[in-house]
Amino acid sequence: MNLTLPEKIGQRLVVGFSGTKITEELEKMIREYKISNIILFKENIENGSQLKKLCSDLQKLIKEHTGIGAFITIDQEGGMVTRLAEDSVNIPGAMAIAATGETEYAYQAGKITGRQLKKLGVNFNLAPVVDINSNMDNPVIGVRSYGDSPEKVAEYAAAMTRGLLDGGVMASAKHFPGHGDTNIDSHLGLPQINKSLEELEKCELIPFKRVIVEGIPAITTAHILFPKIIDNKLPATMSREIVNDMLKEKMGFQGLVISDCMEMQAIQQSYGTIEGIKLAIKAGVDLIFISHTTRLVKDVSETLTKAFDSGELSMEEMDCSIDKILYWKNKFIDNSDTEIIFDEQYGKNYVSQLLKKSITPVKMPTKSLPELGQNPLFIGTLPFRATNVSNKKDNTLNFPKYMADRFGGRGKIISKDPDSTEIEMALEEVESYSTVVIGTYNGHLNKGQLELIKKVAVRNNKVIVLALRNPYDLKYLPENVYGIAVYEYTSNSLKVLAELFENPYEPEGKLPVIM
Repeated sequence: MNLTLPEKIGQRLVVGFSGTKITEELEKMIREYKISNIILFKENIENGSQLKKLCSDLQKLIKEHTGIGAFITIDQEGGMVTRLAEDSVNIPGAMAIAATGETEYAYQAGKITGRQLKKLGVNFNLAPVVDINSNMDNPVIGVRSYGDSPEKVAEYAAAMTRGLLDGGVMASAKHFPGHGDTNIDSHLGLPQINKSLEELEKCELIPFKRVIVEGIPAITTAHILFPKIIDNKLPATMSREIVNDMLKEKMGFQGLVISDCMEMQAIQQSYGTIEGIKLAIKAGVDLIFISHTTRLVKDVSETLTKAFDSGELSMEEMDCSIDKILYWKNKFIDNSDTEIIFDEQYGKNYVSQLLKKSITPVKMPTKSLPELGQNPLFIGTLPFRATNVSNKKDNTLNFPKYMADRFGGRGKIISKDPDSTEIEMALEEVESYSTVVIGTYNGHLNKGQLELIKKVAVRNNKVIVLALRNPYDLKYLPENVYGIAVYEYTSNSLKVLAELFENPYEPEGKLPVIM
């Protein structure tokens, strides 16, 4: 297919927009700059039927102006990073899946997700996360990872990849060459990993090699510096040594290399989004994500046109990228009118079964959890946004209220990092409750939550702590406190938790990280 330069540039950009319908601004960018790919977020989705119509409208519009179907992409990882509405099937996150101890759950979760996305009109899932969460202070990966063992992460990521592909959608492993050993969120700053290539080979690269063998269509790059591998102060996304020399040539990856969002602060603050995009293309990235600011397309397209016309960027490499993009579009964009069959009830039942299997007893002073009794106290924070990739704050999720409504007693909300004054207020009459159940949310990074647990445990001898995100919170519990890892703060996990106390059973989950 003979494409003009603007059409080729449009094929390489993936653009986000605001709202639940096609905006005038987006329509203009598609018409004038031949934008050919879209990324969807929670703000674009009201429910399944609206999403299906939106995807159909996007495909029609993009095909009308480019002659080629669109990649419609989404971050549907599961757990704390989901974009689909509550009426859809939202699978658990990676660490919860790994806690089941069975890779079949990863495969089935991937297949359910893939099948559902395909039915809704989304053809490209930006998952699985194959990062190894080897740094417990990592603020951005955590429960998005299958754990801290390279081999286990590789097994689960491979199973998830197979499931997504069998479900009928594209998949992308992220974040190459590894985002697990950082303590900075690349949405907010520029992280650095001080590992040599030999060290990466023994850890971070193992899952990537495995999913390449599985035939993964795409790999997402990380906005992270690797100074022991390259000394030019460019993050992996913009480094030819990492993208071209390591990933494509040394590791033999022939699929699409895609960027993380180029508006993230790691790029924007240090290099500027437009210059960063130019450097990413020079490095060998095939698809560039401009996830939030639609109007940037004009400046990006004009800048890239000049760079290709002047020879600053290689037209030969452009054509190679276009060939790959069109190959994968031909393989995964469904142009038929055949209705996709997806059993939603089966999917929801499977998610409940998986979550129940994942609940992990981390610290059990006795064999079974104590009964709640007649007057339990439930304490916890609301699910704040731990990282910008997580779902936006959802005030409909309220662990203390949900549990108190279900079991009686009282629910008390605390802030994410309570100070000494707030802790003292929370302790009032705490000894009078039959049991105290505390839901933590990354308490290991917000120490006030852990301080509250210690003080409650002095005054009440029946305390249960539920880690509603990273399980590392449970490392710091006093001797007499029970600790259960739940891995996510979602409507699905709250339902399964209620079952744990309503019809007590011994949780079977296995911790995917060493503490």
